[in-house]
Amino acid sequence: MVEVKDLTKYYGEYAAIEGVSFKVEEGEILGFLGPNAAGKTTTMRIIAGFMPPTSGTATVAGTDVVRDSVEARRKLGYLPEQVPLYDDMSVREYLAFCAKVRGVPGAKQSERVDAVMNATRVTEYADSLILKLSKGFRQRVGIAQAMVHDPPLLILDEPTVGLDPRQIVEVRELIKGLRGNHTVILSTHILPEVQVVCDRVVIINEGRIAAIDTPEALTAKLRRSQQIRLDVRGPRTQVADALRKLPGVRGVTDEDAGDGVFRFTVEADPDKDIRETAATMVVKQGWGLREMSSVAMSLEDVYIHLTTNDGAGSPSARQEPRPPTEPERRDDNEGMEETR
Repeated sequence: MVEVKDLTKYYGEYAAIEGVSFKVEEGEILGFLGPNAAGKTTTMRIIAGFMPPTSGTATVAGTDVVRDSVEARRKLGYLPEQVPLYDDMSVREYLAFCAKVRGVPGAKQSERVDAVMNATRVTEYADSLILKLSKGFRQRVGIAQAMVHDPPLLILDEPTVGLDPRQIVEVRELIKGLRGNHTVILSTHILPEVQVVCDRVVIINEGRIAAIDTPEALTAKLRRSQQIRLDVRGPRTQVADALRKLPGVRGVTDEDAGDGVFRFTVEADPDKDIRETAATMVVKQGWGLREMSSVAMSLEDVYIHLTTNDGAGSPSARQEPRPPTEPERRDDNEGMEETR
């Protein structure tokens, strides 16, 4: 659905993004992650046709976003971080206006407006002024305007920013419901959101791609050891020593869990599954095994590893200091000028 090849965008001598390449398959939800000023918004604006790249290409459903920008825009819907709403219009009036601007045939405009209001669950506010809507419902209307011409691709930039917990859950469920019928690129800073919603993840750092894969595969690739946690009722020192003697164990840490129970975290070689061996040993010694669980590397661990210079092996780490983010602010003006 989307193919990005070697995208680069320069502002003077500063490369906001450099050599960015990835694909988005039809019907999937792709999470786009990165720190502030990493290049997320620049990349999304280029795909959406808001600005041209300095070099490289991006295609949407086979259409080049630079060579045939108008046709490419027909195939996508874009929700920027600042939702473009007209407060003095009702929800229905605004969506009808968007449908007309996006080239929806007159006979189908009303049908499409009703369809996206139903999909985003704003139908009960159809005749309310947008000015009077809560932040959560304004976000829903923003998603509706991106969908009104029924594009195969949706680009959503921070769609849950500023929402309360209930609104976040509702918008996440809405986005999950788009899977299959639409391809979605979702930019977010909220890591649990990626794990709940996205099929794959692109992590960008300092203008370059740091990793592309499923959340599960990323954690597996970066995990240098296996960890398990055991809650055991028994003599603290003896249990720890016995665990250290198991084949493949690299280290054991422990803490008092209270009521005579101690919690042991065991680190082992990544190719050694020591759960059964550890459980059997504890039981044979007559100690009480209260609980045992694997300690998985979280997406947050992966993200921090790949987006800090501390992360050994981070392919995107660059030593020069970051320039000011003024180019990102200039993007807003460029985008507005090109869409007028």
